[in-house]
Amino acid sequence: MNWLDMIGWIGSALLVWSLLQARILRLRALNLVGCLVLIGYNAALSVWPMVGLNVVLAVINVWYLRKLITTRHDDRTFEVVPVGVRDAFLAHTLRVHARDIARFNPDFQWDARTASGDAFLVLRADEVVGVVLSHAEAGNVAQIDLDYVTRRFRDLTPGEFVFRRSTLFTDRGYRRVVSPPGMVAPYYHRLGFRPDGDTYVLDLPRARDGAGH
Repeated sequence: MNWLDMIGWIGSALLVWSLLQARILRLRALNLVGCLVLIGYNAALSVWPMVGLNVVLAVINVWYLRKLITTRHDDRTFEVVPVGVRDAFLAHTLRVHARDIARFNPDFQWDARTASGDAFLVLRADEVVGVVLSHAEAGNVAQIDLDYVTRRFRDLTPGEFVFRRSTLFTDRGYRRVVSPPGMVAPYYHRLGFRPDGDTYVLDLPRARDGAGH
């Protein structure tokens, strides 16, 4: 196998690997790299129809990547919808993603029959992006029981919107948010939380006049 064939195999492998990604941003990025490699490979062999195909695919990937990257910090991208802790759709969402939830929140336990506190679904248009479950502790503290983002949207920073850009907790009179203890691969340091033992803490500004817990 010569070096040119190796480049072709690498490009093809990247395309296949990209299609195995659950995260949409990673899928598009890997697919773009694979297309660029195959553009060079096919151009070296003068296989112009394949060059044209991969150019078109690369342009499509660039367009979607630009859209994903430029909107992931936009307040209009995500919406937080309060639901009851005994809501049937919430129970369905937790059940569908139970295995993935357990990977990052091994200590999380949920029983809708005895659950209390607040429950929120994070949406992008009509698609569920994540789930936030919390309860109140003394001192106007919101203790997060679950902060979960589905694999498809895990690269799009919905946590930034929930904890830094929305008034989800300040409107309820909370002054502090505490992350779930024992969470695997926490990301809160990127959102301005400070470490505190095995958790992270975010101090909140005062709520608007008239808002309260």
